[in-house]
Amino acid sequence: MSLPPEKASELKQLIHQQLSKMDVHGRIREILAETIREELAPDQQQLSTEDLIKALRRRGIIDDVMKELNFVTDSVDQELPSSPKQPICFTDRHSTLLKKSDGTRMADSTTMLSISDPVHMVLIKTDIFGETTLVASYFLEWRSVLGSENGMTSLTVELMGVGTESKVSVGILNIKLEMYPPLNQTLSQEVVNTQLALERQKTAEKERLFLVYAKQWWREYLQIRPSHNSRLVKIFAQDENGINRPVCSYIKPLRAGRLLDTPRQAARFVNVLGYERAPVIGGGGKQEQWCTLLAFLCRNKGDCEDHANLLCSLLLGYGLEAFVCVGTKAKGVPHAWVMTCGTDGTITFWESLTGHRYIHKPANPDESPVAEQPKPLYPYRTIGCVFNHQMFLGNCQPSDSVEICVFDLNDESKWKPMSEEAIKSVCAPGATTSLPPFPPLCASTIDASVTSNEIEMQLRLLVSEHRKDLGLTTVWEDQLSYLLSPALASYEFERTTSISAGNEEFQDAIRRAVPDGHTFKGFPIHFVYRNARRAFATCLRSPFCEEIICCRGDQVRLAVRVRVFTYPESACAVWIMFACKYRSVL
Repeated sequence: MSLPPEKASELKQLIHQQLSKMDVHGRIREILAETIREELAPDQQQLSTEDLIKALRRRGIIDDVMKELNFVTDSVDQELPSSPKQPICFTDRHSTLLKKSDGTRMADSTTMLSISDPVHMVLIKTDIFGETTLVASYFLEWRSVLGSENGMTSLTVELMGVGTESKVSVGILNIKLEMYPPLNQTLSQEVVNTQLALERQKTAEKERLFLVYAKQWWREYLQIRPSHNSRLVKIFAQDENGINRPVCSYIKPLRAGRLLDTPRQAARFVNVLGYERAPVIGGGGKQEQWCTLLAFLCRNKGDCEDHANLLCSLLLGYGLEAFVCVGTKAKGVPHAWVMTCGTDGTITFWESLTGHRYIHKPANPDESPVAEQPKPLYPYRTIGCVFNHQMFLGNCQPSDSVEICVFDLNDESKWKPMSEEAIKSVCAPGATTSLPPFPPLCASTIDASVTSNEIEMQLRLLVSEHRKDLGLTTVWEDQLSYLLSPALASYEFERTTSISAGNEEFQDAIRRAVPDGHTFKGFPIHFVYRNARRAFATCLRSPFCEEIICCRGDQVRLAVRVRVFTYPESACAVWIMFACKYRSVL
């Protein structure tokens, strides 16, 4: 039995999450070390696969795993009838049956040599406040291990910095590679080196041909209208290592498995990842740096292009026709956002930094000035190009204003396309010039309830200390704090779905909790980080929030509620609400 690639990827992700939850890898390492120490003879150089399996079975590891992972397949190789007479049911069976297929056997050395995807390693630095910094990003060519005699090899690689420091060394990394289980037949180092040299030559030729084509396309684009030279038509972009890559290579359809259920939830996930522009040394405008997906997710923050690339990849995974748009917003600031094209022709803009969605209704430039035109709600001003993993189109309409732009991408008089074959030669999956496959998203490791309580306790302490410095006493009311929870939940629901949840119950509960003659004030605020002290300092900068925290009067009671909503890759939305009630004195 063979599974479709997308189903196989989802199954691998579920198995990986379950094995990680059971700490199977750690238990195997312990048993392996113990078996080598106790059972390996002095004259024996390595432990056989059979010996390791026996040791795992004796200690119950295999039984534990198989209890958790229950695969059921049909043991009959006959085709199902075209019109089934009975409904097909999937039920648990006592015995686990795995049908033999190519997917259950380890690939041989020749097949593995043809796998050109490198191992992408990212080095992140995290400070005491939880802030992350991208230190290095390295693509490791691992196939040299296929030519080692004992299936083991050691490498020493120099890690370089990122962005403006991509030519500066940050350290040396010693790597030991080992094939496990050992290959039945190893290749000669000469064969491996020849294969790598041929791939490098092939890659260089493909990149050269695409560059020649891109230059010709750009010349043709400028001949349409000289003013096109000032439009933001981005064909190449530098990654964190300073390598120029076609922008289409930053996009690949990405499935979130069971971690994100809807496109709007995916947009919310991208929105809660932090925003940070690439650092600039000196003047001269914005530093150019796009991040590969793994580097972006590891540091949990990036520029608008990184957010747009991730959101576009997720929307493509949901089966939508999605594109990244490159243009400007107010005051001519360069910007990137996402666009989806509906089957009915509806054009929807997705702002990846906020999660907001806008329906585009183009204005008619030939309409009479007195005629009423649709007023755009989106912040975008001009658009130079759109692209995804298969297509790149330059805007060749007389005006690049988004307000009057027509997004009929099949009309070559309005959008000049690049050859899809040319894009495929350097950006298609498996192409030696493309980035390695995107890794599956990881489930959050944050306990929402515990983290919410921790932040809430820290904020209570900070408020009490702040009021003490002002000579004010602090009395907390736990019941009032608890009543704030529904409001925070409805705020997050509205951010995710763009649908108002309604706060009638919350308002009714507050009216009951506040006696006659008393005043209630509340202030909700949203963050994408979990640093309580930083959040408190931000809250104090709001006059309305400061008025609540520093409330003076008769029978003052304070309340604070924190609600953490978790998303994949340990991203989170943190909602905080400060409130107070006091007796009104005329």
